[in-house]
Amino acid sequence: MNNILALSAAVPSALESGGGRGPLAEDRHLLDAYSSAVVRVVEQVAPSVVRIDVSRHLRRRGRFGRPGSRNERGDDRVDGTGSGLIFTPDGFILTNSHVVHKAAALRAVLSDGRELAAHLVGEDLYTDLAVIRIDAEQLPVTLLGDSGAIRIGQLVIAIGNPYGFQATVTAGVVSALGRSLRAAGGRLIDNVIQTDAALNPGNSGGPLVNSRGEVIGINTAAIPWAQGICFSIPINTAKFVAASLISKGKVSRAYLGIAGQVIDLAPSALRRHDLRGRRGVLVAHVEPGGPGAMAGLDIGDVLVCCEGTRVESIDDLHRYLTASVIGQNVRLGILRLEKKMEVKIAPVELR
Repeated sequence: MNNILALSAAVPSALESGGGRGPLAEDRHLLDAYSSAVVRVVEQVAPSVVRIDVSRHLRRRGRFGRPGSRNERGDDRVDGTGSGLIFTPDGFILTNSHVVHKAAALRAVLSDGRELAAHLVGEDLYTDLAVIRIDAEQLPVTLLGDSGAIRIGQLVIAIGNPYGFQATVTAGVVSALGRSLRAAGGRLIDNVIQTDAALNPGNSGGPLVNSRGEVIGINTAAIPWAQGICFSIPINTAKFVAASLISKGKVSRAYLGIAGQVIDLAPSALRRHDLRGRRGVLVAHVEPGGPGAMAGLDIGDVLVCCEGTRVESIDDLHRYLTASVIGQNVRLGILRLEKKMEVKIAPVELR
C-alpha cells in the first residue's frame, strides 16, 4: 500500500518535469506561444472585419403604399451574409464578388455594432473580388502584407462571419500555393492559396492573416464535401484589383486564354537556360480558339519570360497583361520538353 501511495505521489511530479507520458514543459511553452500569437492577431485585425448583409430584392410595397415583406426591424429582407475587410480609413471595404453580385442593397455591420448602408464601387468576376464603400471616417484598418512571401506550412488565421456568427476565428496552415480554382461563374481563378483554416458560408470576403497580423489573402471558398480544403485570393492580386476598381470601376486586362500554375523549375533547367530565380508558370489549361491556342501554346508548357523579363508567378505575368498590350504581339519565353522557345501571342481584352 505504501508503495502504491508513493507511486501515485510521484506521477504528478514526473508529468510536471516532462517524464512519463505527459506533455513536456517546452511543449506547453510552444502551445502558449501559439495561443498568444492567435490572440494578438485577432485583437489587431478583428476591428477592421465587417459583416455584409445582402438584400437581393428591395422591400416591396403593399396595398395603399404600405411596405411589404420586411424583417423584424423593418429593414429590407436580408437574403445572405458575407464578410469584408476595411482597408482604408474612409470606408473602402474589400470582399468577394460573389457576396455582392447583383445585390439590390448592402449593409455593413461594423465590429463596434454600427450598421451602415454600403454601395458597390466595382467588382471583378475573374478574381472574385469586389470593393464596396460606407460613409464613415477614421475607421480601423489592417496592414496588407505580401502574399509573395507566403510559405507552405506557415500559420494562418481566418476571421469572418460564417452563417452570420460575427467575428468567428479559425486557424490552420498554408496547405499549398499556386492552385487554380473555378469561380461560381465558371471562370478559373489562378494562383489561389490553399489553407486548412476552416471556412464556411459567410466567411467569404474575410481576411486570411499571418502570425504578424498582416493580411495575406481574401477568403473565397471551401470544398463543401471535403474537410480542411479552403481557398483564398492572394492579397497582392487584391491590391491590384482594388486599386483599379476604385480608380475605374473595373479591371481592364489582356487575356491569353490560358490557366496557369506556379511550379518550381528543375535546377538543371535553370542552369541550362541561364534563368534567374527558381519558378515558372505551368500552362494547365488552354482555351480552345483563344489567343494561347492560336499562338501554339500547349498544356505542359512553362512560361519563364515575357518580353525578355523573367516571369516567376501569375502576378508577374499579370503585370504585363495590361490594357496597353491588347492586340499587340507579346513575346513569351517558354520551356517545352526541356527546350527553350519563344512564341508570339496577341492578347485580347478580357470581357
